[in-house]
Amino acid sequence: MSASDLEHTSETNWERIDRMTDEEIDTSDIPPLDEAFFANAELRIPKGKVPVVMSVDADVFQWFKSQGAEYQNLINTALRVYADEHKS
Repeated sequence: MSASDLEHTSETNWERIDRMTDEEIDTSDIPPLDEAFFANAELRIPKGKVPVVMSVDADVFQWFKSQGAEYQNLINTALRVYADEHKS
């Protein structure tokens, strides 16, 4: 797979999504943020960032970059979720 293959991978009609109003968005599958939710909620404040230099596969990097200007935050979030799920 080349980088150019990643340019048109989404089948989402983003123009239709952008035109939708809040009322048109179906949120019926989202559980309510009730007392039970907040009883189990945990405040997590990042301790700070550490600049790193690392190599990643070109197609993976291009996908993250194609997600927008905040792609570095997206990479950090993906790494955090993975790390949190694999803590012993």
